[in-house]
Amino acid sequence: MGAPDYILRMRKHVGHDLLWLPSVSAVVRNAAGELLLGQRADDGRWSVVSGFVEPGEQPATAVVREVYEETGLDVEPVRLSSVVSHPHSYPNGDRCEYLNLGFHCRLLGGTARVNDDESLAVRWFAMDALPALDAHARTVVAHALADESAAWYLPPGTTWTDD
Repeated sequence: MGAPDYILRMRKHVGHDLLWLPSVSAVVRNAAGELLLGQRADDGRWSVVSGFVEPGEQPATAVVREVYEETGLDVEPVRLSSVVSHPHSYPNGDRCEYLNLGFHCRLLGGTARVNDDESLAVRWFAMDALPALDAHARTVVAHALADESAAWYLPPGTTWTDD
């Protein structure tokens, strides 16, 4: 699906300047314990399935929609696992600061496949054979799969780093 119309309209006014945007990420594993990843069309990196929360949409609804749009899979959010703000720059020069809500999701059904133009590939990976993931994806995965009862967040006074 790409960027929603409201973001494209904002970009006409602000160009490549920084936008503050709500987003969601999904950590999904299959019955074999493999992790679902998508290869991003914009930069070729592997990552957890992520996307924008659209105006008027609840984050849990957005994560279900994004996973289906990008992979053809049906999921159910089980737990909000992380909340973090992180910057991102796109190859075209657009800059964003995402407020990202990470969800641990249960797979309900479907067959993983590229379902839109945002992904080059969609694949299940064994946990001991993951491709290189950026710091944000590693953080989302770690906290979604951890035995934590509350969502993880950076402590007050700290800022995001890609380390």
